[in-house]
Amino acid sequence: MIEHIMNPLISTTSVIAAGLAIELASIGPGVGQGTAAGQAVEGIARQPDAKGKIRGTLLLSLAFMEALTIYRLVVALALLFVNPFV
Repeated sequence: MIEHIMNPLISTTSVIAAGLAIELASIGPGVGQGTAAGQAVEGIARQPDAKGKIRGTLLLSLAFMEALTIYRLVVALALLFVNPFV
């Protein structure tokens, strides 16, 4: 049976890339979600009648931001466990 021995350089680079992917995936959407929520609260305070539209738009945009975070997590897990560079 043929054993696959991973190159240490490839494994080290994959771990660093996965760490950076998760780090960037959490920083970007975190800042975006905080800004979006703040602007939504400000918009509701200015126009209470538009609360339903603002809330719907906010929830949709937050869902898209979370989806981007989950895609990055999948890429990081693929780099760690599936590693296409071996």
